[in-house]
Amino acid sequence: MAANVYASATDGGSGGDSAETRSGTGVRTAGATIDCPDVGSKLTSVPEQARGEVDKELALLDEQIAKAYQRLSESAQQVQQDPGFADNAVVNPLKEKRAATLERIAIAIDRVGDRPGGLEALAACTVEAGNEAPAQGEGQNGGDGQPAEEQGQAGQEQGNGQGQGANGGQAGNGPVAADFADIKSVQPNANDKAGASGGSFATSCGVNENGLFNSDNIIAAPGVTNGAHHFHDYVGNQSNNAFASDQDLAKAETSCDDQGDKSSYYWPVVRLQNGAQEQDAQKPGGGIEGNAGEIVTPKQVTLTFVGNPREKVTAMPRLLRIITGDAKSFVNGPANANASWSCTGFEDRQLKDKYPLCPQGSDVVRTFKFQSCWDGRNIDSANHRTHVAFTDAAGNCPSGFRPIPQLVQRIVYDIDAPSLQDGGRTTPLFAVDSFPEQLHKPVTDHGDFINIFDEDLMGEMVDCINDGRKCGAGADGGQNPAPGEEPQEEPTKTPEAPQEEPTKTPEAPQEEPTKTPEAPQEQPTKTPDAPQNGNGGGKPGDQGDDGDDGKGGAAKPPADKPDTEPEPGDASTAPGGAQPEVKATASADGGNAAEQGGGSKNGDDQDTDGLGDSQAVGQATSAAPTPSAPSRTEPQAVGEGGLADTGAQLWPAAAGAVLVIAGFVVLRRVRRSHL
Repeated sequence: MAANVYASATDGGSGGDSAETRSGTGVRTAGATIDCPDVGSKLTSVPEQARGEVDKELALLDEQIAKAYQRLSESAQQVQQDPGFADNAVVNPLKEKRAATLERIAIAIDRVGDRPGGLEALAACTVEAGNEAPAQGEGQNGGDGQPAEEQGQAGQEQGNGQGQGANGGQAGNGPVAADFADIKSVQPNANDKAGASGGSFATSCGVNENGLFNSDNIIAAPGVTNGAHHFHDYVGNQSNNAFASDQDLAKAETSCDDQGDKSSYYWPVVRLQNGAQEQDAQKPGGGIEGNAGEIVTPKQVTLTFVGNPREKVTAMPRLLRIITGDAKSFVNGPANANASWSCTGFEDRQLKDKYPLCPQGSDVVRTFKFQSCWDGRNIDSANHRTHVAFTDAAGNCPSGFRPIPQLVQRIVYDIDAPSLQDGGRTTPLFAVDSFPEQLHKPVTDHGDFINIFDEDLMGEMVDCINDGRKCGAGADGGQNPAPGEEPQEEPTKTPEAPQEEPTKTPEAPQEEPTKTPEAPQEQPTKTPDAPQNGNGGGKPGDQGDDGDDGKGGAAKPPADKPDTEPEPGDASTAPGGAQPEVKATASADGGNAAEQGGGSKNGDDQDTDGLGDSQAVGQATSAAPTPSAPSRTEPQAVGEGGLADTGAQLWPAAAGAVLVIAGFVVLRRVRRSHL
């Protein structure tokens, strides 16, 4: 990797100014961020009739903060020269815009209910030292005690003096060295409770190998493009965007093996800060808002629903929405932070406010444990939190809440520990996408879930968990470990079967058998190609290619890393894991599976950003929802080497031979007549 990896990935900014605090201002001239009260979390009661309007205004507040942060990060030099610049040019104008937006929120609620009081007090924001988070009690400054000034300078070094500002990272807004911790230095701190409903139900939905991304958030900001201001990975439902209705989600394709699970599972993407320019480099939610670098496709995604330690669980209501974690925890504090980070082989040690430095041979693991208590009435709430809750330490749900299956998401990444000593030049830093002012802090990580299980499958899940069994399409743990090699091997095996069959069948004609095997040989070889290309198309950035790849894309296993390489001929090898491979073979054998994928791939129509193919994965699974055994037998049919077929292929050769012999006879007679 070149030492200059960040040089071409600059977002502009401070021009290399040092991170100093001007005496008397209390405002850091570089490495600063915007801290505003989180209005959404305080609006716990919004009448249903006003919910849509309020959600849009809340999204506007986020946009105002993002723009103010961008203005601040570009103005470090002016702030140094004029102590009042930050207040006059950034903070005060932001307060005025927020006050107007808050008034519109109050009016919208007042029309159909009681006007909320005290909103005007939430208009004012402050400028804070970017790498000195508000006191949160979670060691946010880092266990090494590195001062913010030093962190800021480290960030500049990472930026290689290219105007990155003092917050580090490829876009100048994080991460910094203090955001990482050696997992071996962490004491074991994880404890899992077993109990009354000790079973589990796993669903297998891929690793987003087809590259379905957008910067929307249909839960928190429905109807608002770029409502998240950062990019999400999506697995499961293939129609999730800001404008999808409940009906759209219910009719959508799914990347899950069990087609009864059309739920939507999504989380912020992880990026390597290596100077790469992704397809979103110049788009809102991407590079324009400080989310830069190479998107990393997970190596494995495990989605498991577990029980409650105290009592039996009940079914989740259809379309229940849950957000776990807090995307604004860096400035809000850790009260709602919930994601954790670890390494394979060390998962009894979990980090919330640090990214892990994993030893060689160990992968980065990201875990979300969702709320598991439901109020029994609502599928969502005004602040998207109060309708669900966590159990207490003993496993009890709050009064008035009932236990539901708890979703545990485990996402594994093949990421090397970054080289902190040189600011990530040798081995790049990594971080989750975030709101720009949240500086990619690990504590801001979060996950989203919308339940769209069909009722029968949800019933199976509940029975399985309450009976203490392990069930589900992903119960064997084979959750599409990204780019594996088995899908490639299966296509190679497929041709061999037809090859041998023809050789045995035509034993009578000895010369013809040699020709016969060639036909079946070519057929199997071509078949696997379709899935490969299709997969490739599914990558992020290759959206267009997938028109035909709808088919290949359909073969869900495709897609080797969507983020990095545009042309994955090996896509079929991609998803790794036995299950994806089986799908690859299944859809490979008929043009049908592929075509299904193509036809259903209206997913990309729903990807309003055009940033990711929503095709592929859903069809892939629909093409091969069957168990691995049946799918493996299908490729053998490709050759169709029955006796009838063999005879049909041999008679032209026999006729040709007769004609050749007749030709010789005629030629010989002609010569004799001339003699």
